[in-house]
Amino acid sequence: MKKTAIVILSDPKSGSEEAMGRVFNALGVALDCKTQEEEVVVLFQGTGTRWPKELQDKNHPVHGLYEAVKDKVKGVSSGCADVFGADSAGHELIKENPVPGTTGLPSFVNMQNNGYTVLTF
Repeated sequence: MKKTAIVILSDPKSGSEEAMGRVFNALGVALDCKTQEEEVVVLFQGTGTRWPKELQDKNHPVHGLYEAVKDKVKGVSSGCADVFGADSAGHELIKENPVPGTTGLPSFVNMQNNGYTVLTF
């Protein structure tokens, strides 16, 4: 079975169509994988850790898509959430990679070693 890890890095604070396009397409890929019954996880990292709180707003244009794949969200990078002042919005804070001076980050090496193809948006 194919395994995909989708990492969202775009910044909702930028207010750009590009940032919205990135999160929209990332979640669209997650939905495609989910619909095809492939294993998929979504991670929010960097300034992308700001997205979960934004996407919980029922009036947000990507809210429905987010709700459709919310069960596939592995979590939010703990260290990045600290640095960028993000709210995990109830998602797990991921700390697998003990980067000095941080509360930890996701481990892409672990994901690759576990057979995941890593896509970044």
